[in-house]
Amino acid sequence: MEPARRARVCSGMDGPLEWFGAIGAIVAAGMIAADLGRRWTGWAFVLFVAVSGAWIASGLANATTPIVVQNALLLAVNGWGVWQYLLSPTKKREIEKAEEIAEEAKAEVAAEDAAT
Repeated sequence: MEPARRARVCSGMDGPLEWFGAIGAIVAAGMIAADLGRRWTGWAFVLFVAVSGAWIASGLANATTPIVVQNALLLAVNGWGVWQYLLSPTKKREIEKAEEIAEEAKAEVAAEDAAT
């Protein structure tokens, strides 16, 4: 890569879009890892969609095609996650039923723990 282009690319990858992308990805991954429920996971996917958009914009602005391609594919995967966890009517009903069952299970475990 020619030095002038390298300097432009390297200096352009430390702006607000990139910081939003980095921090947003960490927060979204933490939301999923925390296992706070399917709705939280759905909102983590919404954040991942925004992060992918930021990285695509950054990649286009800085001529970093691999970042653009990677995040275009991740945008599709994350969009599918939003559909699966928040928008699909069938999945919404499944989520509601799963949350009811999870609350019952939580109460049972708490009661068992209190008894021991």
